[in-house]
Amino acid sequence: SPIFGMPVLEVWDAKSVIVLKRSMATGYSGVGNPLYFRDNAWMLFGDAKESLNKVAALLI
Repeated sequence: SPIFGMPVLEVWDAKSVIVLKRSMATGYSGVGNPLYFRDNAWMLFGDAKESLNKVAALLI
């Protein structure tokens, strides 16, 4: 498997998940992530650093 040995964070058990990503394209493994299609997942597209800084500024 192309993702064998990669660490797993069990975020699917969280109440809500925010995924920061440039696009819906698969990563270097070429394997899609089913987390992106779960009801508790929110997608925020763009540069992760810039996006996170904007979110933090809104919360502070």
